Amino acid sequence: METAFTKLTGVRHPIVQTGMGWVAGPRLVSASANAGALGILASATMTADELTRAVREVKSRTDAPFGVNLRADAGDARERVRIIIDEGVRVASFALAPSRELIAELKDAGVVVVPSVGARRHAEKVAAWGADAVIVQGGEGGGHTGDVATTVLLPQVVDAVDIPVVAAGGFHDGRGLVAALAYGAAGIAMGTRFLLTSDSTVPDAVKALYLAASVKDVTVTRAVDGLPHRMLRTDLVTTLERSGRTRALLHAVRRAAGFRKLSGLSWAAMVRDGLAMRHGKDLSWSQVLLAANTPVLLRASMVEGRTDLGVMASGQVAGVIEDLPSCAELVARVMSEADQALRTLPAPG
Repeated sequence: METAFTKLTGVRHPIVQTGMGWVAGPRLVSASANAGALGILASATMTADELTRAVREVKSRTDAPFGVNLRADAGDARERVRIIIDEGVRVASFALAPSRELIAELKDAGVVVVPSVGARRHAEKVAAWGADAVIVQGGEGGGHTGDVATTVLLPQVVDAVDIPVVAAGGFHDGRGLVAALAYGAAGIAMGTRFLLTSDSTVPDAVKALYLAASVKDVTVTRAVDGLPHRMLRTDLVTTLERSGRTRALLHAVRRAAGFRKLSGLSWAAMVRDGLAMRHGKDLSWSQVLLAANTPVLLRASMVEGRTDLGVMASGQVAGVIEDLPSCAELVARVMSEADQALRTLPAPG
């Protein structure tokens, strides 16, 4: 299936595997790329040296195009951009809107720039700055998310910009791909669906919790870091939501003390990072500490399998996913389902 997005990136199918921290490593990214999707490597949880090694490992596993996801507000963002350019990575994806200068630097080097956005105005801004495409995530998507449903947000963005739009939030099968195409998108992006594959390195016990979750078990909470965050409901989430500010601070300090050993950060560095992540929000001190620790909270579950200590970002689609196919099986199934859906659409008139 050829779309404006497949032409732009050189992938075989209009499907993106999103850059999930601690999840989208070389194994998952290369498996997605070999399946014909655009695999995106998550770099926010890597040092610059780790990113270089991860990119080279992906290149050793596949000749297909792939991307790297960056935090535009990272202190070493320009160094990471240089790694992408020097290593010949095809696509640069951004969790936050990149600056006009970063976009220009990447485009001058022939790298395709695809920011993720959650609002029409953000899409308009990055398009005006020269972005090649955008991934637009509706409120059904996992992790930090907005409150506008994909079915409302997607057509807004499609109508607002003249670059390819990839739809994210609530997609897991071929019917969803056809629906997104009908709205004017050039493809779909999936996170939770790729997390729940046999190629994902997430511990089996954690995958089992995702598979057991119903749609109502996937919640949006501000209790973790003060921002709307879609994740599986766990005892930790419930405890944070029920705690007053004083108790929440005690919980945060206790967990931060344990996580500090894993992250290697000093107390001052954790508070500084947490303050930097406020983005103008009025966060309590417990939320500042948890904001700084959010990557480690995710690591506790996604890497260590400690679901009692960590959080599990999740799209609502976790409630309807029931199996763990390989990436190759998943992509082939989505494309087959899309073909079947297109064939069964009623003829016009």
